[in-house]
Amino acid sequence: MAALGWLTPRRRPATARSVLAGEAAAEAARKSSQAYEALDAQLETAAPTEPEFPVAGDDRAAAFFDLDNTVMQGAAIFHFGRGLYKRKFFQRRELARFAWQQAWFRLAGVEDPEHMQDARESALSIVKGHRVSELMSIGEEIYDEYMADRIWPGTRALAQAHLDAGQKVWLVTAAPVETATIIARRLGLTGALGTVAESVDGVYTGKLVGEPLHGPAKAEAVRALAAAEGLDLGRCAAYSDSHNDIPMLSLVGHPYAINPDTKLRRHARSLDWRLRDYRTGRKAAKVGIPAAAGVGALAGGTAAAVALHRRRR
Repeated sequence: MAALGWLTPRRRPATARSVLAGEAAAEAARKSSQAYEALDAQLETAAPTEPEFPVAGDDRAAAFFDLDNTVMQGAAIFHFGRGLYKRKFFQRRELARFAWQQAWFRLAGVEDPEHMQDARESALSIVKGHRVSELMSIGEEIYDEYMADRIWPGTRALAQAHLDAGQKVWLVTAAPVETATIIARRLGLTGALGTVAESVDGVYTGKLVGEPLHGPAKAEAVRALAAAEGLDLGRCAAYSDSHNDIPMLSLVGHPYAINPDTKLRRHARSLDWRLRDYRTGRKAAKVGIPAAAGVGALAGGTAAAVALHRRRR
């Protein structure tokens, strides 16, 4: 066994120099650890941190949400039209006309003024003579049938964050103001701005008040509401999926592109706006509406709004 003694490490007495080296290494390690901790704290302090948003208790701030493909998958007036067709508000020959107009719009990707004007006139003629209360009651049913399951959870959470911060949240949409108001109330939001149709003694006349709340008209509606509510637009937020809403988004200090189309995505990136996309594959959500149900949804949609007009009076 003695021959194997060289395999066993021998303990050698620590010299003063080795003791000094060990103590120096331990001290250096301790000091370097403290230095790193101090540096990390310094970097955390110096690094720009994103302020909390929305700011709780800021009652001069509010949030404005587009509806179609921002809060809801698809277009509200198309879902509304499904319900009207189901209730025989219009016939197949009118459905074919709306189907052509909607197909052209989806393929071209732009809104042709003549097509849109024709669609509006057709839709207004369908609801002309019906009572506002009747359309409101039907709208409640249609929300449960076609809309409730199409709300984007991500966008709903954004709206709830503003509500939890004590801020008002408004829908801003070209959809009929009655339809938009129903959706806003069902989601617990403050209210809605939408397209207004004229009524006399509670009956639709078949005419619009002004024009559809679309594009620049949305920005004007937000500007007017902000003035009436005493809001600071620089502290407000706006959310939309469409480049048509760039005027509205540009009004506020906190613009968000939600499920953005190509033009809005490009514009948002160029201005460093925040983006959120809740769609699979980042492709534009398409509304799966059977031919017999719906492309005629424009048929009640454009003309269903009257509440704002009554308030103005």
